[in-house]
Amino acid sequence: MYTINNFTNNDDIRIVNQLGAFTVIEYIRDLSVMPSEALLAYYCNEMNVRKRQVICDLKESNITLQAGAMQWTVGNVNATTGIKGVGDLFGKALRGSVTGESAIKPEYTGDGTLVLEPTYKHILLVDLDEWNGSIVLDDGLFLACDASLKHKAVPRSNLSSAIAGNEGLFNLGIVGHGVLCLESPCPKEELVEIELKNDVLKVDGNMAIAWSGSLEFTVERSGKTLIGSAASGEGLVNVYRGTGRVLLAPVSKGLV
Repeated sequence: MYTINNFTNNDDIRIVNQLGAFTVIEYIRDLSVMPSEALLAYYCNEMNVRKRQVICDLKESNITLQAGAMQWTVGNVNATTGIKGVGDLFGKALRGSVTGESAIKPEYTGDGTLVLEPTYKHILLVDLDEWNGSIVLDDGLFLACDASLKHKAVPRSNLSSAIAGNEGLFNLGIVGHGVLCLESPCPKEELVEIELKNDVLKVDGNMAIAWSGSLEFTVERSGKTLIGSAASGEGLVNVYRGTGRVLLAPVSKGLV
């Protein structure tokens, strides 16, 4: 049996979101500041640049993490590789090599508490039931999820155009029923949500952070011809077709 004091009940920490096994906390102020860092800490606080952490209750669900994301655990917590045989190992290694994600994501089981490393990024909790059980992520967003969710490499529909657009050939897809935890470059309040019903969305730049697995994703010229693309002032654009949802950041990731 264990008790955690001066953590979530600290008056300098507030709970900003809870879903399933995940609780997101935010540090209202950074009290561990040296005089030489005080000015920077002050303006960070004014601009909502704050440390955030995720607490996982393993009594609710086993958890799969991005490699290196664990900070501390307490109680009955066991870490495994989550590998279920040679075939599973080969599949995860292949998926990691094409998506850029870590090939082995540790799986934590038990009935204790798991706390993740602090981050200054914004934490999004996503219920996959709201995405019809399938979501595709931009590079680097995955942080943690219910261990019951399946991971897969999702290829671009048009590989040649992806190469031309300097984009990766594959994205990480998450499938199943459960909760997903993402590290976002901007808060949920600033994300633009586009609902498509048998329609098309074209985006100039790497602004989409997640989209429904039901959508077809390609990289194409902005116009039907080279002259048309030149006239529009744009080159290649990311195109999402079909029925589903797309989450857009207000600016491309390179500017965040």
